Amino acid sequence: MLADESLPAHGPGRAGNGNFVLSSIRLRSGERVLDFASASADFSQNGYPISATLDAKPDTGWAVDGGQGQSHVAIFQLKEPAPTGPLQLELRFDSGLEGHAFGRFRLSVTDAPEAHGAGALPENLRAIVARDSAQRSVEDAATLRKHFREKISGDYRAQADALAALRKERDEFDRSIPSTMVMAELEKPRDTFIRLRGQYDKLGDKVTPGVPAALPPLPPNTTPNRLALARWLVDPNHPLTARVTVNRYWQMYFGTGLVKTAEDFGSQGEWPSHPELLDWLAREFVESGWNVKHLQRLILTSATYQRTSRVPKAAYLADPENRLLARGARLRLQAEFIRDQALAISGLLNGEIGGRSVSPYQPTGLWEELSMREDSKNFSAQFFVQSQGADLYRRSMYTFWKRSSPPPQMSTFDAPDRETCTVRRPRTNTPLQALVTLNDPTYIEASRKLGERLMKRTGTDRDRVRWAFRLATARPPSAAEEEVLLRTLEQQRAHYRGQPAAAEQLLAHGEAPRDGALDVPELAAWTVLSSTVLNLDEALTKG
Repeated sequence: MLADESLPAHGPGRAGNGNFVLSSIRLRSGERVLDFASASADFSQNGYPISATLDAKPDTGWAVDGGQGQSHVAIFQLKEPAPTGPLQLELRFDSGLEGHAFGRFRLSVTDAPEAHGAGALPENLRAIVARDSAQRSVEDAATLRKHFREKISGDYRAQADALAALRKERDEFDRSIPSTMVMAELEKPRDTFIRLRGQYDKLGDKVTPGVPAALPPLPPNTTPNRLALARWLVDPNHPLTARVTVNRYWQMYFGTGLVKTAEDFGSQGEWPSHPELLDWLAREFVESGWNVKHLQRLILTSATYQRTSRVPKAAYLADPENRLLARGARLRLQAEFIRDQALAISGLLNGEIGGRSVSPYQPTGLWEELSMREDSKNFSAQFFVQSQGADLYRRSMYTFWKRSSPPPQMSTFDAPDRETCTVRRPRTNTPLQALVTLNDPTYIEASRKLGERLMKRTGTDRDRVRWAFRLATARPPSAAEEEVLLRTLEQQRAHYRGQPAAAEQLLAHGEAPRDGALDVPELAAWTVLSSTVLNLDEALTKG
């Protein structure tokens, strides 16, 4: 007989609240394991009957959730009488939750032939049964009904166990979903005051939630909370949200927004260069149901976007920032676009949507240099662990970003460090950028895989060169460009035919497997040709 006192196993705050899951019980006499014939208990949680301790399954067991804080009795009957001599009892708890074990328990033995029947009915039920049925209250009847269903009725218990198993499966699934912090409104909002001179103990006038008076007010009879603010921001009549969004997309395509100060639409910001156009695009965006694809199509198919960037020098001097939109935009692609473009052209890009952040190639030792540690045994440092397989080629938006050490190839192309929100990125052109696209493992590997695509494509060298050029620039090469590329290919062939070790060294970059059936010097030559195409100014610049 096993009696649990249902006390915390590890003290307050350690999940020891009277809960436990006893998954198995074993009794030994020396090296011999004694078999149990049956088990019963005064109380069992739905889905966790006492009999589950005898089924040898680690994920089942006896639990008493709903009966914490009370003493419970479990009786285990042996198939054969126990031999004389010392006995060893083993209890196994496999809850998976810290502290889910007995807080305090007592053991006793009996040779009574009806041990289960003696303790089958708890004291409170015995008192109810002893009363005349006419004297039992509604609560008494409910208690008896509950005991019959949960302890006696086999059909009910089978259904309850099945339901409990489904709920357990649901709860396990819910626990597998990542959670994030949320904010909830107080039932009674706290009073808020202006802090005079910023001092926390100097209270000025009381203030209440609201929106700027220059903008539309909140709807009547609206509680001024975060939900109301969110709905107010996307109200079709709100004058700013659609304009700010449209302006940022315009900036992405033209380099400069209709409002140049995209980060500031307030009184300190610049006036729109084309206010009527901004108004019309914003209205179109709202009336399309905030359809981003519709907005992209509208801008990209416009005559304004499709204008050529080749104009006389005088036009550049008259309007260097192209605020009058007299010519097509010409600007270097953003850092993420450059990397993703190289991966896409090579065929390496992993288009999977969603999931965890990944860690593509970066020079070794950067994180360790920035970690403050003197002795690795005493100080924990953060070490960069490179991703493997398809994760190496996920889109750049999924790259893990350590703010104290941003991905260097992104920083080289002016990606912000994310210490602060950046709406308008600077654009620079430095030799370091060419060093990245010519030497970084990402771009060498992309060149190698593009070279493999070209070698496997049927046709002449000229056909393959034309196809590669069109992949990178969206246009066929001119005759002069074509001849330069073909001449480069022949030079590289001759070079790597004479230096096969250099060819092997070039093709060794990157984790993507190499097609071993392809000729090594030939693939090295096409790799250099592909690198040349990916590094064309026209490939890295939009315009």
